[in-house]
Amino acid sequence: MTELDLPQGLRRAKPEEWKLVGDITAEAFAQDPVASWTFGNVGGMRVAFQALARYVYIPRGICHLANNGATMWLLPGESKALPLWAEVGLGLRVIQESGLKAVSRSLTADARMKLHRPTEPHFYWFTIGVLEAARGQGLASKLMDPMLALADREDLPVYLENTNPVNTSIYESQGFVRQEIFYLGDGGPPLEAMIREPTS
Repeated sequence: MTELDLPQGLRRAKPEEWKLVGDITAEAFAQDPVASWTFGNVGGMRVAFQALARYVYIPRGICHLANNGATMWLLPGESKALPLWAEVGLGLRVIQESGLKAVSRSLTADARMKLHRPTEPHFYWFTIGVLEAARGQGLASKLMDPMLALADREDLPVYLENTNPVNTSIYESQGFVRQEIFYLGDGGPPLEAMIREPTS
């Protein structure tokens, strides 16, 4: 399932590149409404995205890297739960970077997202991040196209939670359709659940 023909300048992240995946993603999400509400600063985002890349998305999914971009995907049937010991360690690091409230909000956000995730097999598109200096140059398409093509070949839908309304039109242009909008609670911003059905 995971054999992909990648364009020049794009590669699959190696296990030892988890920090790079996390760093690019955190910087790209610095102004993201949901990430900002959850963590309050890039430091908290960085340790969270690093841990998720290291323990979830690189070993159980597919992460792609370019010079100024990264994306994280989970393969069908895989769990996005961190190992317990890694979750405890991450919680302590998030407290150091962003405070106790960030841990509470992270747990709340994860629980709310679980309630809305599809139960049928699907690819889960967790993040795509392009650094500000590289935006508007087609890098986002380069990062997303190989996995969307894989989902089509496997005849499976792709699910994502859009955390920033400014990205809605981008996802819609790739065939994603809004399923619902839900809120994280505690004054949190909205999340837009979106599905892309496979195309022949």
